Amino acid sequence: MIYFTADQHFGHANIIKLCSRPFSDVQEMDDALIENWNRRVTNGDTIYIIGDLFFRNTVPTEEYLMRLKGKKHLILGNHDNTWIRKVDIAKYFLSVDTMTEIGDGQHKLILCHYPMMSWNAMSRGSYMIHGHIHENTNAQYWPLLQNNPNILNAGVDINNFSPVLFEEMLENNIEHKCKCIQ
Repeated sequence: MIYFTADQHFGHANIIKLCSRPFSDVQEMDDALIENWNRRVTNGDTIYIIGDLFFRNTVPTEEYLMRLKGKKHLILGNHDNTWIRKVDIAKYFLSVDTMTEIGDGQHKLILCHYPMMSWNAMSRGSYMIHGHIHENTNAQYWPLLQNNPNILNAGVDINNFSPVLFEEMLENNIEHKCKCIQ
């Protein structure tokens, strides 16, 4: 199976308030995110983390990474440049990129932490999968994202704080975009 996720912000206490996450503190959030991850992802599964895995964590990064299942691929986000210099990246990730193109057997997928308005093969039905914006629908770019069904947010804030399969991510994004129209 191939899973997608973004914007865990493990260790980031302030993200609870900033994104209205339903957790009382960073320990509860981190434990729930790890539990949700490992409930779905096995060590035989592939998981693409589309940025911002950690931010301001006081628990050593490797303590989290040892607990997270799956064959991990990291797409760098704006909060990843510091922590990746402090761990043996090759020990935990099969790849680390700023952007990548993959296929899942049915779809061509462009993965980048930042949502893009144009990408390879977009006119032929490829998908742009991103993170970065959490649930933010107030920015000027939101109508452009909302009106393009092939731009998908892999962030935990709209994917039930869990890694998701492509079809689940597609469904969650449709639901999120529809809520914003009402």
